[in-house]
Amino acid sequence: MNVNLEKLKNLISKRSEEIEKSVAGTGYLAKTVIGVGTFLLDNEGDIDLMTAKQKVIFEKFLLPLLNAPRR
Repeated sequence: MNVNLEKLKNLISKRSEEIEKSVAGTGYLAKTVIGVGTFLLDNEGDIDLMTAKQKVIFEKFLLPLLNAPRR
């Protein structure tokens, strides 16, 4: 899977309120999700370097926001 690093950077830096809304009531923290996104950016989107827990967070929160059409 290829991660669009431009979209990910935009999501983390300019759309963090969407991340906060997506984690509300789930027991996850927005800063944890942002941390996973930052890890991916730092490692040029290499998902293979992520732990199993990081992959779950990515697939549960970041991927849907990255794939969602912009309003």
